[in-house]
Amino acid sequence: MATLGVPRIGRRRELKFALESYWSGKSPAADLLATAKALRAASWREQHDRGVSKIPSNDFSLYDHVLDTVAMVGAVPARYAWTDGEVPLDTYFAMARGNQGQAADCGHAGEEHAANGHGLAAMEMTKWFDTNYHYIVPELTDDQSFALSSAKPVDHFLEAKALGIHTRPVLLGPVTFLKLAKSPEEGFNPIALLPRLLPVYEELLRRLKLAGADWVQIDEPALVVDLVPNERDALQFAYCRLSKAAPELKIMVATYFGSLGDNLETAISLPVAGLHVDLVRAPEQLETVGRLAQKELVLSLGLIDGRNVWRANLPAILDRIKPIVAGWPLDRVEIAPSCSMLHVPIDLDMETALDADVKSWLAFAAQKTGELVVLARALAEGRDAVAAELEASAEAAAVRATSAKVHDPLVEGRVASIKVGMTRRKSAFAVRCKLQADTFGLPSFPTTTIGSFPQTAEVRKARAAHAKGELSYVDYEAFLKKEIEAAVRWQEEIGLDVLVHGEFERNDMVQYFAEQLCGFAFTQHGWVQSYGSRFVRPPIIIGDVSRQNPMTVHWWRYARSLTPKPVKGMLTGPVTILNWSFVRDDLARSAVCRQVALAIRDEVSDLEKAGARMIQIDEAALREGLPLREADWQAYLDWAVECFRLASTAVGDATQIHTHMCYSEFGDIVDAIAAMDADVISIETSRSQMELLDTLRSFKYPNGIGPGVYDIHSPRVPEVGEISNLIMLARERLLDGQLWVNPDCGLKTRRWEEVRPALMNMVAAARAIREKAQTA
Repeated sequence: MATLGVPRIGRRRELKFALESYWSGKSPAADLLATAKALRAASWREQHDRGVSKIPSNDFSLYDHVLDTVAMVGAVPARYAWTDGEVPLDTYFAMARGNQGQAADCGHAGEEHAANGHGLAAMEMTKWFDTNYHYIVPELTDDQSFALSSAKPVDHFLEAKALGIHTRPVLLGPVTFLKLAKSPEEGFNPIALLPRLLPVYEELLRRLKLAGADWVQIDEPALVVDLVPNERDALQFAYCRLSKAAPELKIMVATYFGSLGDNLETAISLPVAGLHVDLVRAPEQLETVGRLAQKELVLSLGLIDGRNVWRANLPAILDRIKPIVAGWPLDRVEIAPSCSMLHVPIDLDMETALDADVKSWLAFAAQKTGELVVLARALAEGRDAVAAELEASAEAAAVRATSAKVHDPLVEGRVASIKVGMTRRKSAFAVRCKLQADTFGLPSFPTTTIGSFPQTAEVRKARAAHAKGELSYVDYEAFLKKEIEAAVRWQEEIGLDVLVHGEFERNDMVQYFAEQLCGFAFTQHGWVQSYGSRFVRPPIIIGDVSRQNPMTVHWWRYARSLTPKPVKGMLTGPVTILNWSFVRDDLARSAVCRQVALAIRDEVSDLEKAGARMIQIDEAALREGLPLREADWQAYLDWAVECFRLASTAVGDATQIHTHMCYSEFGDIVDAIAAMDADVISIETSRSQMELLDTLRSFKYPNGIGPGVYDIHSPRVPEVGEISNLIMLARERLLDGQLWVNPDCGLKTRRWEEVRPALMNMVAAARAIREKAQTA
């Protein structure tokens, strides 16, 4: 049995704190590297002790495994001034986060230390397939050269070997790496670089063989997406080469997140020793694997969900697979999760506050490893060897299926009564925008933010004290009102046109709402990595969803009482709540989303009744839920757009609906974005230099657009000229009357020391452009 990959972060988020301590200059690189080494050792030992036979190495990363591959193959963009040799840690983090300038008094990249200086922009970041994990997008040129510039896969293999643990190194496949890359040269396809890239992989495989490796896992999730013929040819070419680089080193090609579909012939014809298939996201693949019996392949069966937290029904899984694998030699079958368990929390045993029934329905990475062991033993030794474990699994599944904590007839009835008219605004945008312009009287290029302001140590401390009962609600509310008032006054002072209350009361943009809705459960330690040191605790949708009371009206009303300027009501949209939660697996996602949409619709109505005339319903995760196969897109987009409209359309024409969407490629879903019919959308564009706006221009998108001009995922402070240039690039693509000026995303994770000068520069840039436009 194999685990493919496991969480990197540590049970107590040790990686997060070590990274942030290093970035802030509070600890040296040696401390960070020591923490990382200890986390790897603990993970290897735990898997070994649990009985895992194929333990991965090189699945650990200080920031992102795609960025690790960039460093490994020497594909460092020229602006980082790296030439050859090992890629330094400072350069690695500069690619991930940018930097503000070089600090003279320490060995860090200086990104947190320098107050001035242009610094370096980070590389682009986007979502890893259809997950909420973000990866750094490789930047490649047509004259790109490659060289083995990091021996990390070999180093980690030897590190585990020194502990007496034999591992299977994990590499990101060369074709997937190139397919995920982008190039500044228009029309250039990075796949053309494969012949130059392969020698690096070949050298690495030879080094791994010399180090003692007998297997290597090469991840090619590109095999589950739509491929064109030259990409299939590239896979054949790549693995013909790699299989000969170190002939005694066996290759397991891992596919995940979906079905091989029309790429099946390509996958099974690769000259490799093993193939992993995802039987959770694509259970129908089980019917095709019988064909593999004709090949001398080791088949890795992805039977345990590596992306969700539900306990598996082990007897049902065995019933399904036993007839298929009955005639196979056991040494040619591996039991595995559907994908790396990077996407689930580490250990359910840490959750001491969960409802006992709910806890009995769940499994985190540690428990999923146990499930893998049970399945492997059942196949190898017979069901009697694990009878108690199988009985407990079946009982938990039966209790969950009939629990009143799962099913609410009132919610089900309300969803059944949804009418088409409930998903339409009263008038078209052309009518609404005139009413809204008269209502608000905003200047051209109005400035605003996406919603949240820095969650300082004081804010987090007060929230924790209130949660522990150490701070009364009265005192906590007074503290929050003080923070809101300070934020409102400061926004007025710097001249923002549309204000926000700052969201200081919110722990997370999804969890805050989930905690006030019925049908959710929450963890204390269920952290998963979103990017770098950014970890989230997704809520768990355990049953039917409904809203009992208003969730945001109180805080909006207080902020609005402080200022005559417009203050946006801030909500998280139903699709994002769905996609950023662990979703129940006993009901269609579309049905769950409609339940959430009705709850948000109630909140929108209450905000408008309270006087809110601008309401932002963030759909940051709309694009990430898009199926990997284009043939499946429309069905998803139809219900996702319907759910946004269901949540947003119960308002008058003069009420302006905003939405925000995070790092993603939007060009291929522009029709759906238009169909959402939001009055204003804000999107990430700063890292891509407004590239995303090209599609909106071609589409002639009519509604308001706020292209992000400040990259909040980097600590660097953009100067006025830099922001002005981005606004000018936006003006080349869109009409002045459409444009809003805002950051890429919420500012919760940044520090006030960065936010204050950055927003002041943003306002100054907007004013300068406004004056130019008026005098032109």
